Amino acid sequence: MKAFVLRSYGSPLRMAEIDKPVPGDDEVLVRVRATSVQPYDWHFMRGQPYIARLMGGGLGLREPAFAVLGADVAGHVEAVGRNVTEFRPGDEVFAMPKQGGFAEYALVAAAEAAPKPKNLTFEQAAAVPLAAGTALLALRDQGRVQPGQRVLVNGASGGVGTFAVQLAKAFGAEVTGVCGARNVDLVRSIGADEVIDYAKEDFTRTGRRHDLLIDIAGSRSGTACRRALTRSGTHVLVGGPSSRWLQPAGHVFATLAASVFAAQRTVLTDVVRCTTTRRNLMTLTELIEDGRVTPVIDRTYPFEEIPAAIAYQEAGHATGKVVIEGPPQ
Repeated sequence: MKAFVLRSYGSPLRMAEIDKPVPGDDEVLVRVRATSVQPYDWHFMRGQPYIARLMGGGLGLREPAFAVLGADVAGHVEAVGRNVTEFRPGDEVFAMPKQGGFAEYALVAAAEAAPKPKNLTFEQAAAVPLAAGTALLALRDQGRVQPGQRVLVNGASGGVGTFAVQLAKAFGAEVTGVCGARNVDLVRSIGADEVIDYAKEDFTRTGRRHDLLIDIAGSRSGTACRRALTRSGTHVLVGGPSSRWLQPAGHVFATLAASVFAAQRTVLTDVVRCTTTRRNLMTLTELIEDGRVTPVIDRTYPFEEIPAAIAYQEAGHATGKVVIEGPPQ
């Protein structure tokens, strides 16, 4: 099959012919109709931050642990393992694959796939699993969001942020989004009750207090963020500034360490867990089919332009998700 392959850290992705995977007993093989790009992809391509090579999460110490990137897929089931009864060839599904989505076919554990939302195209569905799953985990599981609470999303216009704003509203919260000036209208249009332009106002110094802070941008210290929380509030760390050696791990560790003696809770979102069960994908499907959550897509690239899509994502200008059309059928 055709796939974009990463041979070594720092090298470009190259189109290559590799073996078509064969599903194991509890797996499905998906013909990829669409995939998406996220910061994880370019971090992995560079093996950065370097500390992550010592922490697992898929990065090998000296070379990539796997060659095909792409953490989201939407497509048709091509084949199923002998223990799989819930899917059959031809079914439309979306999932996070075991082998990356930058290819014609991807392997997915059957327990981690779900039927594609009926009201989404394949391109829209491919924008959902990792970003929306991360937002769901941050709000529902780590943040324990409740109806009527005040939620602030720092980094509201990115892939995770646009889902976090919509999910918080779907859960009955009052939402404040923090983003750049060019995205203020977008963030308001997806449900934010208030939008703060970070260039004009520091959300940690407004005097307004929130019950839950979903911190995707990581643009303020943990000490500063606690000023924006109620005494019993929760600070959920999702991301942070990037660097070659330590960040965002350094920002996360410093914030967690400084929170030990604080009254507020500070927790880290474990992105690896964000879509590890079909239940999470089905929760998202229900909200999407009810019209309460809609993927925000910045750009769509053809399969042959995956390297250009990653470069655009890395430049930091994407609003919502960057999506890739699957290889020609």
